[in-house]
Amino acid sequence: MSDIKVLWVDDEIDLLKPHILFLENKNYKVTTAQSGTEALEEIKKDAFDIVFLDENMPGLTGLETLSEIKEQQASLPVVMITKSEEEYIMEEAIGSKIADYLIKPVNPNQILLSLKKNLDHSRLVSEKTTSNYQQEFRKIAMDMSMINTYEGWVELYQKLVYWELELEAIEDTGMFEILESQKTEANTQFCKFIDKEYPKWFDDADAPTMSHTLFREKVAPELKTGQPTLLVVIDNLRYDQWKAFEPFVSNAYKKIKEEMFCSILPTATQYARNAIFSGLMPSDMEKLHPDLWLNDTDEGGKNMNEEAFLAAQLKRLGMQLEWSYHKISSLKQGKRLVDNFKQHKEEDLTVVVYNFVDMLSHSKTEMEVIKELASTDKSYRSLTQSWFKNSPLMEIVQQAAHLGFKLIITTDHGTINVKNPSKVIGDKNTSLNLRYKTGKSLTYEDKDVLAAKQPKSIHLPSINMSSSFIFAKGDLFFAYPNNYNHYVSYYRNTYQHGGVSLEEMIIPFAVLDPK
Repeated sequence: MSDIKVLWVDDEIDLLKPHILFLENKNYKVTTAQSGTEALEEIKKDAFDIVFLDENMPGLTGLETLSEIKEQQASLPVVMITKSEEEYIMEEAIGSKIADYLIKPVNPNQILLSLKKNLDHSRLVSEKTTSNYQQEFRKIAMDMSMINTYEGWVELYQKLVYWELELEAIEDTGMFEILESQKTEANTQFCKFIDKEYPKWFDDADAPTMSHTLFREKVAPELKTGQPTLLVVIDNLRYDQWKAFEPFVSNAYKKIKEEMFCSILPTATQYARNAIFSGLMPSDMEKLHPDLWLNDTDEGGKNMNEEAFLAAQLKRLGMQLEWSYHKISSLKQGKRLVDNFKQHKEEDLTVVVYNFVDMLSHSKTEMEVIKELASTDKSYRSLTQSWFKNSPLMEIVQQAAHLGFKLIITTDHGTINVKNPSKVIGDKNTSLNLRYKTGKSLTYEDKDVLAAKQPKSIHLPSINMSSSFIFAKGDLFFAYPNNYNHYVSYYRNTYQHGGVSLEEMIIPFAVLDPK
């Protein structure tokens, strides 16, 4: 505290002697100046932490002095003090990025508060955040052992993400480690819950909304208003990533509702996203649309028929709409949609599938530079935020708001940073995904997986009579014994999906209206 230097600029500085003594008693070092010119000289000579600046002075006015200070030191906080409440002075000062605005006569406590707000702010926020999380930590730990509903897990996961984002800002590594261990424990308990409850949901009227019921239960009711709707499905989008770029969407849209729904297993694009568009579980897609569904072992792209699946679902639901479907996997495709977006304003539904986050998580595995940029959840969020802010999708969202579209943003599944390998052995036809495997004669560590020996029991196709599915729990990933060490070091700390975790299964669905 003793090394905080304050410059106080006022042409009647002698009248402020009591205020200055008050601050010096609090260990602030105060330098005074009686004019703008004198203040600028002081700033050249010494490094100040903050400036209190009178607006109404002879010679250089406060506003003129302010702009000179900002030219010399843009980041130096300046608190403007004025007798006048005239709006234009406030606007000018705020436009010049002042740190605070006080109206005379000021009392010593106002000055102290302004100092604390501007100089101690990050420390005070940090201490408050840390103590609040310490209290919440105990509550979360107690709640975790008692959760027995999907809604309970949604609430807990949202709490964990809230604290992750709060603690992220204060750089307290100790607190972060506690939160990480709490997330790991939460995933252990969540896997037990899914193992027990997931198979029952397919015959339960009170089951949570899942991938295959999302369109019918959540999207279709929004389409009955007559307002054009833009449905954006961002592949691989976790809840925390949505929270990271939500503020940019909020510039053009106000949120009506934000809910979470449950991705089906495997939490992989070809299963979960096809389920959203078809309104069917994979075993039913295979049965009803053998021409559209491809299994893991089949040749060809597994998500090539989403438009046809959606057409069939709309027909089944008796919904006669004007609609179009667009898949964006490159910058060029994104820009083309930006250029042509206006022609969709007469449609009831415009569907955009955006593949950036998926490409990011896969390129993180392939490219060293992306591994560097997205080595933690924090940097992964930051990269997603930066992408969205500068992407064609942002432009599409802005155009949609301007044209009066309702906006729905959702995803097919989330993703998790995998840390620990689990050995698995399968034949050459075993699927390649790191977080789930399907095939016959799979050998694996029982404790590491959620196994479906009868895939039909969770509405998944059996590729042959004896094939089963296994899903990796928590932050595990599957590795084959041959070339094990190379494989493990290559994939450890990359983002993968297909398994069972809060991050992959509890995913966002947000409905927004233009401002």
